[in-house]
Amino acid sequence: MTAANTIVPPNDLVAFIGRYQPELVTIRRDLHANPELGFEEVRTANLIESQLKSYGVDEVHRGLGKTGVVGLLRGRRSDSGRSVGLRADMDAVPIQEDSELPYRSRTDGTMHACGHDGHIAMLLGAARYLAETRNFNGIVYFYFQPGEEGHAGARAMIRDGLFERFPADSVYALHNWPSLPAGAVGLNAGPMMAGIDVFKIRIKGVGSHGGHPHQGIDPIIASAHMLSAIQSIISRSIDPLESAVISFHYLHAGAPTALSVIPDTVECAGMVKWYSSSVQAIAERRLREVVAQSAALFGASAEIDYDALYPPTINTAENAEQVIRVATRLLGADNVERDMKPSMGSEDFAFMLEARPGAYFRLGTGGQPDRFLHSPHYDFNDDVIPIGAAVFGGIAEDALPL
Repeated sequence: MTAANTIVPPNDLVAFIGRYQPELVTIRRDLHANPELGFEEVRTANLIESQLKSYGVDEVHRGLGKTGVVGLLRGRRSDSGRSVGLRADMDAVPIQEDSELPYRSRTDGTMHACGHDGHIAMLLGAARYLAETRNFNGIVYFYFQPGEEGHAGARAMIRDGLFERFPADSVYALHNWPSLPAGAVGLNAGPMMAGIDVFKIRIKGVGSHGGHPHQGIDPIIASAHMLSAIQSIISRSIDPLESAVISFHYLHAGAPTALSVIPDTVECAGMVKWYSSSVQAIAERRLREVVAQSAALFGASAEIDYDALYPPTINTAENAEQVIRVATRLLGADNVERDMKPSMGSEDFAFMLEARPGAYFRLGTGGQPDRFLHSPHYDFNDDVIPIGAAVFGGIAEDALPL
């Protein structure tokens, strides 16, 4: 065990943490084999707690956001009054894994298709390094967050008093990114991920015989026109220089075996992605109008449930520059993309960035194009675990210098 007053040179930090690689890979693959959905991460939280305690992290707390875990680590000195929060998400995705990996998911219909198993392993690696060296003045909080995949687990932890009990001055998170070269870091000094609203629509007509459609009101025809009209919202109601997306992920009507039966209802669901709150307001208003008017055009009626889910993920410029500085020092300028294009994906770390300054960055895993995030064939690249852990550790040391 390295003494607590050891200072690791930045160019040696990845190699230093690489000593933990076999153990971290074992942990990551165990998590991959035993995935848990949002707010059900009990086994995962137990493993995290056990590891943090074995590393000598000063305090470990449970129960924020139902299954969240927070570790608290004091530096060699802690009289600066400063603190930093490092976050990893814990939950899996409701997807059936399609692989022959020896550590493939043992839970039907659930897999770590977004790499959160790797995120946990990297933050554990950072915690072990920082606990071993304590080369900082202040407090580091390790936020292991449940329910990122549509459950707003970050908001749940905040509502449970995260920043009152563990008040980091700034917060940081990463996400693996298969389309970046393995080990590269990418971010920008502003918007990184879009906000997301979700909606469910129910078109109600009057069921009838398929050979006598005039005796009913066909909700399928109404919904077909509605779906097409909704796609005109982006092109005709939103400023072309703004960013927005409306996509559907669910559509259901009738039954494939119900020959000549026009159903009573059609149900569909989707999402709206946006960066500007004015765009969000326009999209919601126009969506409601188009849904109601499309149904009325054919004599049907419509119901819509519309909910704001996550705000946009927007980096604080100063903290983004800090990540760039740390990553450049650790990895070299050629491995840092400082003007990465924003994504229309969404991320609930946005809630933490609304409450605290900070930065969200991507870590390249160099994946295959057909095995992107949320693919049933996806697997995290274990080779980048020491790199992500080193960037986390380097951020803490840079933010809390002795």
